[in-house]
Amino acid sequence: MSQAPEAGRGATVTPMRVVIALCLIAPFVAMLWVGSYAKTDPAFIGIPFFYWYQMAWVLISTVLTMIAYKLWQRDQRARSTAKGGASE
Repeated sequence: MSQAPEAGRGATVTPMRVVIALCLIAPFVAMLWVGSYAKTDPAFIGIPFFYWYQMAWVLISTVLTMIAYKLWQRDQRARSTAKGGASE
């Protein structure tokens, strides 16, 4: 009927993977929380807050995605080394 999962086959939650998830989720939360930026003040160089806030998140999202990617690579290398395999 039901078989027990093999040890080491499931997903492992590590602090690094939690940081990766937070880096990838933060832009979605920021953009879905409309009440935080649905206003015109403070203006920046004549640009209403609504617009420059969203443009800033484009840059922030890029940086967070790069950080998540680099952390993921480091995590995969560490897991590969821990298993005794060659790192890429």
